Order: sequence, then structure tokens, then C-alpha cells
Amino acid sequence: MLIGIPSILGPDLLYTLRAMGHGDEIAIVDANYPAQEHARRLVRADGHGLIDLLEAILKIMPLDRSSHHAIFRAALNNAPEQSGPIHRAIDATCAAVAPGFAVKPLCGDDLYPRIRAAHTIVASGELALFGNVILRKGVIGAQGS
Repeated sequence: MLIGIPSILGPDLLYTLRAMGHGDEIAIVDANYPAQEHARRLVRADGHGLIDLLEAILKIMPLDRSSHHAIFRAALNNAPEQSGPIHRAIDATCAAVAPGFAVKPLCGDDLYPRIRAAHTIVASGELALFGNVILRKGVIGAQGS
């Protein structure tokens, strides 16, 4: 155990978050996503929900302020104008933990290639369909911000 680090973040995930560089993306995907097949690097987080993982990661990983969007998510039926309960929970979690960052919903044609290209895919135990989110890593400046 470590002080100040959410316990849901295991050693493999902590290593990944630390190893990522500015602009690298990490995808947290639902339990139905074919993560093993699509991942360049795979971290398993079976039994953990997407929202708990998202909240924990956002508490310790800086998001990219130099791009237009640093948070992307799936949409209900892969249609950006549609959302379900999991998407509203993603939006609310990001608003609470990462204020100032808008969540961009993506259609499947834009989302799935981006997940495949991610630095790492985290396979969660999330059962909600289309429960996928991508975070783009930022930097920590000389002043720690």
C-alpha cells in the first residue's frame, strides 16, 4: 500500500501510468470489449467498475491541456448524440475530478481505432455496454501543475 494512491490502482497500472509520456492515451474498456485482441499493452482490472478506475486514474494522472480534448468516451449505440447511464456517470465523474475538461463522445468509427492505438488498454469488469473511455496524458510543469 502507498499513501495517497487509490488502492484500486495495482502495480501494473501504476507502472503504466508512470511510463506513459505526454500525449499518450490510456483506454479503460468494459468487460465485453475484446481487450486482449486489441491491446498493444494490456492491464487487467477484472472485478473493478469503470467509474472507480476512472476516478482513481484522474486523481493522479495529469490530463493534456495542449490539445482540444483530453477525455473521450463511447456513446450509446456508437452514436455521439446518444448516452446511457454509464455515459452520464463518466461525464459527472470527469466534471467532479477533472473540472475544466470536456468529455467528447465519439462514434464507433472514431473510438475503436483510437482504443487500438492507445498506449495501454485497461480491461475493467464494467458490465454496462459501451462503457469505454480514453484519457490523454498531459505534463507536470516545474511548479508541479
